[in-house]
Amino acid sequence: MTTPQEPSTPDQTWGATPAPAPKPAWSPGRKIAAGAVAAVIVAGGGAAVWAASSSAATETQAGPGGMTGGPGGLPGGGLGGALHGEYVASDGNGGYVTKIMQTGEVTELSATSLTAKSDDGFSKTYTITSAQATGLATGDTVTVVATESGSTATATSVTDGESGGFGQGTPPSGAPTRTG
Repeated sequence: MTTPQEPSTPDQTWGATPAPAPKPAWSPGRKIAAGAVAAVIVAGGGAAVWAASSSAATETQAGPGGMTGGPGGLPGGGLGGALHGEYVASDGNGGYVTKIMQTGEVTELSATSLTAKSDDGFSKTYTITSAQATGLATGDTVTVVATESGSTATATSVTDGESGGFGQGTPPSGAPTRTG
């Protein structure tokens, strides 16, 4: 008869995986090298961000709310190719107002309303003043900035042509505008 043998080490059992050996601590030189590599990565990333924002700033103009426009964009608007859109602006009294901007062709015109249709087919009717209607004709291209209240859009400016006018209801300087 044979006698069972005890394992050579009491904390190991048959088939168990031995615990990993502890890793040696980093030497001071290795810590310095890792810190230097991290510093180079951070500095390089910061330089890349600075270069990207610096070149973008030289190619654009700041507009309302910090928005920027690029070459061929609306002066100070940042939405040079925009046909129409809706945004919220301060009303100047601590509140907010919904504004609409649209560039399109005048399809209907009266002394009190103007309907514009953008190239993508979007069409909207605006309440205007007789002063804003003066000199306009069906078929003209206009940019309208309006304040929306409920289902009524009241034009704050009507700019002749595609020169823009996106903002607080103030078109770019030099553009023929009819405000009311």
